[in-house]
Amino acid sequence: MTRTAWSVMMLGAGLAAWRLQVEAAVPAEGRPPRPRNVVVILADDVGWGDLSCFGATAVQTPQVDRLAREGARFTDAHASAATCTPTRYAMLTGEYAWRKQGTGIATGDAALLIEPGRTTLAAVFQRAGYVTGVVGKWHLGLGPGPGLTDWNKEVVPGPREIGFDYSFLIPATGDRTPCVYLENQRVVGLDPDDPIQVSFKLKEENYPGELDGRRDRAQLKMDWDYGHHFAVVNGIGRIGYMAGGKRARWVDEEMADTLAAKGAAFIARNKDKPFFLYFATHDIHVPRVPHPRFVGKTSMGPRGDAIVQFDFQVGAILDALDAHGLAEDTLVILSSDNGPVLNDGYKDQAVEKLGSHRPAGPYRGHKYSAYEGGTRVPFLVRWPKRIKGGTQSAALVSLVDLVATSAALCGQSLAYGDAPDSMDLSAALLDPGTAGRASFIAEGARMSVRDGVWKFIPANARKDGPKRPDTGRLGDPDAFVKGEQDTGSWNVDQLYNTAEDPREAHNLAGTQPERVAAMRAMLQKARTAGRTRP
Repeated sequence: MTRTAWSVMMLGAGLAAWRLQVEAAVPAEGRPPRPRNVVVILADDVGWGDLSCFGATAVQTPQVDRLAREGARFTDAHASAATCTPTRYAMLTGEYAWRKQGTGIATGDAALLIEPGRTTLAAVFQRAGYVTGVVGKWHLGLGPGPGLTDWNKEVVPGPREIGFDYSFLIPATGDRTPCVYLENQRVVGLDPDDPIQVSFKLKEENYPGELDGRRDRAQLKMDWDYGHHFAVVNGIGRIGYMAGGKRARWVDEEMADTLAAKGAAFIARNKDKPFFLYFATHDIHVPRVPHPRFVGKTSMGPRGDAIVQFDFQVGAILDALDAHGLAEDTLVILSSDNGPVLNDGYKDQAVEKLGSHRPAGPYRGHKYSAYEGGTRVPFLVRWPKRIKGGTQSAALVSLVDLVATSAALCGQSLAYGDAPDSMDLSAALLDPGTAGRASFIAEGARMSVRDGVWKFIPANARKDGPKRPDTGRLGDPDAFVKGEQDTGSWNVDQLYNTAEDPREAHNLAGTQPERVAAMRAMLQKARTAGRTRP
């Protein structure tokens, strides 16, 4: 089925596309710059160079390119971390995740990481009168935590307790149990006579009769390379064990269609009210198992085909806005939760079929990394009523800024304790010629700080983020091809001019001791002060 046919089926035939009109980024006299609707599309593991509007040629992403053509493309935008859970935590709370213990990559049975009642991105919109919804990958914990969460009942606390009126979730990631969807915090399609059990501590013998990724490896339809050898769901090994819930388990090949349909349905259901939709795709995170209609669309195997599938989902959301005449006054923001990774635990030929494609573009590093490729991500903003199309911005922006920026756009005030690291970048979003934030701190295999174009990675820094020992195994394209070691200089201070040296190949720390000292003090102040927002 083509994307167009799918959209017609889901949204109804006979609706003409809404003609977009681009006007200047200055609000009408006396009118606050408040969008009628807001949609945040967050990709998973999509790198700066993975989209054709950012230079990719081995894969084409026409729907994402449409956003760039009709809005603004930001070239120095960053996830707040080089991995998913901390980025999502920071984006929703406006607080760097490294400030809170336990915000590394969450297990599938982790407790909700965000305190109920806290001011979040969703709560800001909710207070401003928007209907709020989240569809897709969650990975921020649900319920009371390991051994306490009962997946056979309503799972509380969850998205509702932090500001979302509606939720349809992948609880963690596609490679972690439980492999079921939750709608409004209840497992979809659960048979009460086949209760779900989930554990990341118990062993195989605690789940008799279930397939196991090591013992039953010959039966897998996608083999694992490392880590994904416990529960088997849909012929794929996962992280963690799971028993029961057979009727409720997802089919990976149908996941993109399921999420796109739920996102489009939320828009249709709330077309007559202001709404905020956080649409978090699972593509292109592992396991990469695209629907058969996307298989073979690129020369890069499942990873490349999953990028095409991601683009389809973006198109489904844009089509829904068009179908209901909402596009002109809807702010759409698209980004990714961290940089790219090739081999992330499955044998899907992501490295072997890479060819000349560079997922991180010109930047060094990848998911998990302290270098630019770990956090520099695509960032597109479209709001036809306010933002001139086809523009580009070099403003320094971070996903942690969405809370303060959204509050400003919606006329909501933040208390002193709210969103302690989020900056109001509404001016930079509305006018691509406006400067962004002056500096920010990134969380990867090591902490780092950007101050303008300068990047500082201190020696022997706290290793707050998750690590992987072998960049060749991970498949950083340049490390894999050239043998470059991403982690080879952890014992020395590193200073780079990211504008002149995007590959971070020339360490200038030894020649600029005063700048090193100033940036070290900046990082220390941010840690001890507990906040960076004025």
